[in-house]
Parts: sequence; structure tokens; C-alpha cells
Amino acid sequence: MSESFDYILVGGGTAGLTLASRLTEDPSISVLVVEAGADHTKSPLVLTPGLVGAQYGQEDYDWNFNSVPQRLLHNRRVNTPRGKQLGGSSALNFMMLVYPSRHSLDTWAKLGNEGWDYDGLAPYLAKFATVHAPPSKAKEAVGLTWHDGNLTGDGPLHVSFSEGYGPNNKAWLDAFEKHGLAMTGDMRDGAAYGAYQQPASIDPKDKTRSFAGTAYYGDEVRSRKNLTVLTETLVHKVVFDTIAQGSEPRASGVLVSDKKGNKKTISASGEVIVCAGALQSPQILELSGIGQKKLLEALDIPVLVENDNVGENLQDHPIVCQSFEVADGIVSGDVLRDPEVLNMLLGQYNTSREGPMGQSNISVAQVPLADASGVMSADKKKALFASKEGLLQDAQDQAIRALYEDTNEPIVEYILFPNQVDTTLAEPASMASYLMPTRPENSITIMTLHNHPFSRGSVHITSPDAGQKPAWDPNFSSNALDIEVVSRHIQFVETLVETSPFREMIKPGGRRFPDVKGDTMENCLEIIRQTQLGDFHPACSCAMKPKEHGGVVDARLRVYGTRGLRVVDASIFPIEPVGNIQTTVYAVAEKAADLIKEDRKA
Repeated sequence: MSESFDYILVGGGTAGLTLASRLTEDPSISVLVVEAGADHTKSPLVLTPGLVGAQYGQEDYDWNFNSVPQRLLHNRRVNTPRGKQLGGSSALNFMMLVYPSRHSLDTWAKLGNEGWDYDGLAPYLAKFATVHAPPSKAKEAVGLTWHDGNLTGDGPLHVSFSEGYGPNNKAWLDAFEKHGLAMTGDMRDGAAYGAYQQPASIDPKDKTRSFAGTAYYGDEVRSRKNLTVLTETLVHKVVFDTIAQGSEPRASGVLVSDKKGNKKTISASGEVIVCAGALQSPQILELSGIGQKKLLEALDIPVLVENDNVGENLQDHPIVCQSFEVADGIVSGDVLRDPEVLNMLLGQYNTSREGPMGQSNISVAQVPLADASGVMSADKKKALFASKEGLLQDAQDQAIRALYEDTNEPIVEYILFPNQVDTTLAEPASMASYLMPTRPENSITIMTLHNHPFSRGSVHITSPDAGQKPAWDPNFSSNALDIEVVSRHIQFVETLVETSPFREMIKPGGRRFPDVKGDTMENCLEIIRQTQLGDFHPACSCAMKPKEHGGVVDARLRVYGTRGLRVVDASIFPIEPVGNIQTTVYAVAEKAADLIKEDRKA
């Protein structure tokens, strides 16, 4: 291995492998990717869509973060998986393909980031994937009339619709349509809302997960002589040139160690690009001396660049989970608790690639601000914000408020999850603890995902040891406006499950979990306290904004106060976009590749 490269990418996850693939299209550019995890791109646990839960909590696959106790959530620690492997979290997410709204991305630009509005990202949202035409069985089951067959794309990620949609999915769509929330268009156009059947990052050819590890690091990319990938190698810090007085430090390489603990420094003649994700990119910066002076000095880390914004502004999409026992004859994913059923379905998949183990049948709905009566009127929204005006602290809060006031902006994403979920655990061992069916009933779960939370958390190191995970505090529901918004949407869930046709999926008098009906604000608050957690979407902790407004990187993703150092991953989001973020992460990485190429030529 050469000891010097043009670019060193810290992290071989969703963003890192996308960048590596695009940068090495130029054979004159040498790139090194340093990944702490292993290469599991051939593992059945990764490739089989139905085995996703088997990765959670496994040290070789999952960083397995538990938060600090959440004061407003009965002091529960909440868990989030983070991919510790090539492909990062795209290797262990639920493969949902949800696209951001125009207005949520336009807000990025309004917060001081020229070129990062919807139109600036749209070409990259179309670039990363090939969306395959829905099979006839999918159209027969759930219509898909909203789907625009002209928006196919030719990117490396494969996106497809399953053939196993059933009565649950159809009843979901019909129930929202009854409340005036039929899908208004294709989410890829940036302006649609309503209930729809989202596709998944599954290759329809062999029904395997399509993710950064296969899409952007396939055989052709692996064979490039200008790309080197080190796995099971930990980055301790970014190394900087000796600083001339008055000049900004220039990133010149990284200090790494292999799995035996052997350390060495590898040089970068061009740039170091941190792609470690929203929980670990701030960690790398802080270990390198970039962050809050008081914190770094307390850990005896020399302060290179003082920036109090590093690790702050952290957001996630908080979700509330309500499980309902299904009616007789309605199929639930809980049947997989039976080893015989699971083995039979795995045998079917391994033999013919047929059956639910190769599918994703999760339905969603994007809904503007709503309550028990349905979508809220402009007057109701105005009254809500008038009563909570003191909770809007800065320009970012006001920008998020403007999204609420837009008539069509999805404020909540509802997710129809196919089995029971128990998130009440005070100390979860992993995400699998939530998803493993423990009660005898067969259930389905409605998740209320808050697209535009006001609450912000943080993530910071507690040790100078790179092997120690940072302390993650999502600070869920710390802004009372979030409680108001989510509570109203929980009330809408109650309306939904009592409304034909979806009520036909729920067993009359059946068990629900938690055993609290969300029919009052007080009860909704209790449901939030018992069940809220994140939806695997931590972001915004190295925000792209002007430094004086909370930024860590500029609009070209360069770290303030340094030269030759960028961050490219979900941590640079200024605020959360609508929906599941893998689409936005791919788009950010694609755009970043073009920015880096432009700057190289300048």
C-alpha cells in the first residue's frame, strides 16, 4: 500500500463509498478509504432483506449506540444501530426509499447554503439509483397510480417494488384516501403527500439488498488500481501540518491502527474527507482538536480549532410506536417467531428467491400537520404557534415553522410496520430488543415519525480514546412544540384505526401496546414517554451553515478554520429533510464528489 494518497476518506459507509466510486472515475486520482468495520458485502445477513434484524447488536456489523438517559422519556436509554461495515448504515437499514420534499431542501439554502436548495440537489437525487418498473402484482395489490414511470434513472443503486403486498397495505391506502390523503403525485418530484407504497433498495434480479457496498463498490470499482480500501482499521485522528503563525492548519493525513493495535500515519496530498456519520464524524473532529475548547482541554486534547458547534444541533426523526393486535386471518410478521416458519421461508428464498424474505412490504404516508379531525386548517396552525411563540429560539426554528405553515408540507410520516414493537425498555441491548416479538399476539405497528422536529441534541467524546463511543444525547421532545405536534398526530392514528377500512385489520377488543389510548393530550404524552425513539436518522451534528449561525462546514463542506478537510455525510444536514434519509445521503455524497472535482481543477 502506498503511504500517500490524493484523498483519504474516513469511513466506508453510504457517503464514503459513493465518494470513493465517483472520485476514482479519474484514474489519475488516488483514494484511500479507511473503514473500522469489516467487508460483509457477501454476508447473507446483509444481502437477505428479511434478515435485517439479525445484524442488530452484533459487534461485527453494528456500532449499536445507546443514548444517555432521556429525561423526558421516563429516563429510558434509546438505541440506534449504526453500520460498522463497508456500506455503513445502508447495509442494515430497512431499505426504505423515501424522497425529501422541495420545501425542506429549499430551507437548507435559506439557512445560508447557496446551491443546496431542491433544484441544486435534484440532479443528484436522480443520479444515485435505477428505479425499476413495478411488477404487475404490485399494481394489482396497491394500485401505484401515483408512480411516474418516466423517472427511472440509471444509477448504481437498485430500487424496486415487491410482489407481496397484501390486504394490510391496501387497507392503509384506502383509509388515508377516506380522509382526503390519497397520494397527490410521485415523491421524486418533491411536492407530493398522502399515503403510498414506497419502494425499497432491493435488486429485483436476485431479491438481494442493494446498498453502498454493492452499488458503489462492485467488481468494477473494486478492480480500480487507484482505489485502496482498508477494513477493520480505526482512525484515531486527522493529522495536520505544522502550523505557521496566523495560518489555518492543513489536514495532511490520518493516524490509524489495525485490529492488532499497530499504529501508523498515512498521508494525504490533497484532502482528508470525514464520512463517519452523524455520531462519529464529530468524534473524529474532536479527537483531532476541533471543537469546544473546554471539552478538549478537559480531555488533554490540544485545541487546534475552537468551534463550539461541533457535535451540537444534532437531530433525528423521532418515532412513536403503537402496536395493535391484528384481526383473525390477517397476516403479521410476528409469525416469524416460529423457527419452523422462518426456516421454511428462508428455504423458499434460498431456493427460488421467492417469498417475503426477499421483499419489503412497509407502507408509508406523508401527512401535513393534522389532529384527530384530519389535516389542520391554517387558522388552527396559527393558533398552535401563537400559543408556543416563546419556544422558537432562532432563525432555524423560524425556518422550520415556515415548513409547518406550508399547506402541503409533510410534517409527519406514518409507517405501517408489519409486526409488534416494544420500545419501552429502559436499557435495550440493541435494536433487536425492540423488534423481537415477546407477546403471544400477532400485531402490526403504526409508527408516527416527526419529519421536522424542533428539539436538538448533541454528541461528544468522553475520552481521548478513539475506541470509546461518544456520548449520544438526542434530547428527544425537549422542545414542547414537538410534544404538541406528535400528540395531535397520535390522535389521528386513533381516528385511523377506528375508521373503515383499516379498522378491519385490527382485532375488535384486541390488545394494543402500549396499553394507552391516544384520545387525550395527557394520554398521548404518556405514549410518547413510553415509546419514542429515533428512526436511525441521526443528522446535523456538523451542520452546513455560516459558522456564526451554528455551522461546522461551509457550503462546499469544508471544515471552518482548516484547509484540506471536509465532512461528507448526514452530519452536514442543516435540518432534517422529509422522510428516511438514505436518499438524501446518497444525493449529498454525489454532489460533494462534483464539488471536490471542481475544487481540484481550480
